[in-house]
Amino acid sequence: MTVIRSFVPAVLAICWAVSAAASDPARPDTGPLRDEVFTPALDAICGRGEQLSAGCAAIRARRIVEASQAPWSRIGRVNFASREVRQHCTGALVGERLVLTAAHCLYSFPRKAWIPASSLHFAAGYQRGQAVAQAQVRGYVLGPGQNTDSRDFRGGVMRDWALLELEEPIGRDLGFLPLVRPEVGEPVMLAGYAGLRPHVLSLAEDCGGWRPFESEGVALTDCSAMPGDSGAPLLVQREGELGVAGVFSTIVTTDTEAVYSLAVMTSVFEAAITGQ
Repeated sequence: MTVIRSFVPAVLAICWAVSAAASDPARPDTGPLRDEVFTPALDAICGRGEQLSAGCAAIRARRIVEASQAPWSRIGRVNFASREVRQHCTGALVGERLVLTAAHCLYSFPRKAWIPASSLHFAAGYQRGQAVAQAQVRGYVLGPGQNTDSRDFRGGVMRDWALLELEEPIGRDLGFLPLVRPEVGEPVMLAGYAGLRPHVLSLAEDCGGWRPFESEGVALTDCSAMPGDSGAPLLVQREGELGVAGVFSTIVTTDTEAVYSLAVMTSVFEAAITGQ
């Protein structure tokens, strides 16, 4: 039996910790987590379990893209700042006012409280201190089962998505990324603001093929990712156009130190976007 160990990066943005068991090492068992209270457990730096140096090397090897140019300008940083904390996640425009990101990016685990929308800011096409467009967040939508009145973050990976509603329709000028449903094995990429390079948008092209688990609403990839990448879009390129296949949630490692990235599939939140 392969044991999936809890793994929580704690630099700049908090990623999910997953503790479960799986009979197949290529298929993490996320089912038992759906109704559990999430509690951060372990810390790591570069998203590769105990092989930190390998993880950091994989992040540094990611290709830096020109975030000021389309279609990359439709991806940006979701920023949060308080007197004590500054952190960021990654988000992608999926509508004129809508940004897709991870739900855990909107929750303060140290304070056990949801972050007010007014404290969140989206910087589209951010690169080295400059953004193509910026907007405050005026509200957000969470998946079923999440409760902003609760002091606990509940649910498994399938619930780890959120839609930010912006004050300004910056996607009207920049455009936005369509949702796609990849075929099994179709190549995917991840574009995010990793903690080692928080001021540039870099592309993980080591994700391999798309491995969906429809019943859990999640997909397995091999993307190199770390804190700061939380909420990053999983991308598919078709005929020169980019589409969003899912949103990055967490990294899991096995007892053999194999590393996998888990993404929430578009089928989970597609209705929330089309219904806006």
